[in-house]
Amino acid sequence: MVYPIVAYGSPVLKRRAKEVDCPSAELTGFVDSMFETMYASKGVGLAAPQIGFSTRVFVVDGSPFAEDPDNAEDAEVLKSFKKVFINAHILEESGDEWAFEEGCLSIPDLHESVARKPTLRIKYQDLEGRWYEETYSGVPARIIQHEYDHIEGILFTDRLSPLKKRLIQGRLKDIAVGKVSSNYRMKFNVA
Repeated sequence: MVYPIVAYGSPVLKRRAKEVDCPSAELTGFVDSMFETMYASKGVGLAAPQIGFSTRVFVVDGSPFAEDPDNAEDAEVLKSFKKVFINAHILEESGDEWAFEEGCLSIPDLHESVARKPTLRIKYQDLEGRWYEETYSGVPARIIQHEYDHIEGILFTDRLSPLKKRLIQGRLKDIAVGKVSSNYRMKFNVA
């Protein structure tokens, strides 16, 4: 099932998501729908709040970034970087921050440079309920950090400087009320 993407301005995007029971039969079907929605929207990651569910679940598939020459260092990892993260918690982020242009399915046609640390250690469950603790760096870490922010109620625009936030405020207001074009279905929080 392909869900509509929840647009900027919806309260679910600003709420810290709740943990889910794992494993469960419902969760497996939900994750399948999340991947289907992400691919239909041409994204590389999707968090449950972006489709209206305030749960600590996100999916990633970094393979589209593998072909970008700018990501040559991470290309091999990105080719097979398809995962689901359930009840995730970032344990540590390290290194000198680096800037990378980010976008978001919930904020179409807006891309800005965001500084993040290059390495992270994360604890999460898979669909069978097994716990993992893994370390990621480079572009894979960036994808995880962006999606993880969603389950914490943080958008990439929250990480911009006050000046940059003021400069894009009009565009964000337009998105919130549905004055935006996208190649996928969206759901707006318009009264």
